[in-house]
Amino acid sequence: MLPSGLKETQLRESNNNNQKVHPQPMEESINQNPEAMEALISNLFGNISSLKSAYIELQSAHTPYDPEKIQAADKVVISELKNLSELKHFYRENNPKPVCVSPQDSRLAAEIQEQQSLLKTYEVMVKKFQSEIQNKDSEITQMLQKIEEANQKRLKLEKNLKLRGMSTNEGSGGDNGNLQFPDLTTELFISTYETAAKAVHDFSKPLINMMKAAGWDLDSAANSIEPDVAYAKRPHKKYAFESYICQRMFSGFQQKNFSVNSESTTVMADDDTDTFFRQFLALKDMDPLDALGTNPDSNFGIFCRSKYLILVHPKMEASFFGNLDQRDYVTGGGHPRTAFYQAFLKLAKSIWILHRLAYSFDPAAKIFQVKKGSEFSDSYMESVVKNIVVDEKEENPRVGLMVMPGFWIGGSVIQSRVYVSGVKVLE
Repeated sequence: MLPSGLKETQLRESNNNNQKVHPQPMEESINQNPEAMEALISNLFGNISSLKSAYIELQSAHTPYDPEKIQAADKVVISELKNLSELKHFYRENNPKPVCVSPQDSRLAAEIQEQQSLLKTYEVMVKKFQSEIQNKDSEITQMLQKIEEANQKRLKLEKNLKLRGMSTNEGSGGDNGNLQFPDLTTELFISTYETAAKAVHDFSKPLINMMKAAGWDLDSAANSIEPDVAYAKRPHKKYAFESYICQRMFSGFQQKNFSVNSESTTVMADDDTDTFFRQFLALKDMDPLDALGTNPDSNFGIFCRSKYLILVHPKMEASFFGNLDQRDYVTGGGHPRTAFYQAFLKLAKSIWILHRLAYSFDPAAKIFQVKKGSEFSDSYMESVVKNIVVDEKEENPRVGLMVMPGFWIGGSVIQSRVYVSGVKVLE
């Protein structure tokens, strides 16, 4: 029989051995772990705050209505609801019994919840305010643009009023006060362009007639201006002479001084649009011969002399008049009063005032030309011959002649006028 002390020792060893053979679960219950309970509560209230915040964002996405934001906010709400559901299942699996939370833990959890909820609310409000600021910035930008447009209109009105006042003061008679001066508009430029195109056409008539009278071979002359042009009709060769006139009269148009190089040439600042517009108004309704009679050596006078000497070749003039007296007179600084020279002055005036008007705009109207052989495009070209027929089996029609250049002015395009080569014309 064992002593009682030894029996107690063996009994304790036996109990220890039983515990090793049958171990208890290693994880402690959440109820018995305050730190785990605190983490669970923190997660729970954090999810609730996130859910509230997501719901607020979902509401704000409706005003203004934004489908993408609504869809995104809806996904966040669903995600937060899933998180809450997972927390609930986790708690039930690990805590089948009610949990006793100390008052201190409850206050801590409530405070955490309140702070997180406020933080989310503030974030939503900040986003809302940022959106409102962006909207206000956009409104301010639009208002500044409107102010700038209004200032531009005001400057144009002041310019027109000043020009009208100066023109009235410069007039010698009281009737000038009743004159109506045009506004600087794209429509005015288009009208002036049409006048120039008509002047080119009108001058080509006496030029062709004098060539006929002098015994010129017009077919050869047209071919020498631009060879290998397939004309639909023989009378269309007149466009070769209009092209010849334009090539010489518009040469240098892209330069601000229009290639007028002289000591008397007025030097103007790059932004002196008023001066150009005044020159346009001064000559617009004036007889060019009267203007040259007042000031034969003006910029306009120099322009007329230089363009005449370029346009009318010495051989051409000799065949027309039998001598070069008129050419010598022009070279010497004069402006003859012959019918031919006066017809030329009408042409020169129309091109000159078109140039003055082009540089009255800011930015200035820009000239563009179309080369022979270019593919015809009705977006920036216009055929001088109407009712042309293009064979669908043939390649795209090509430009044979440029009769009048085109212009870019503001956002508008004035089409270049061209003769399309190798097409048929409906009768």
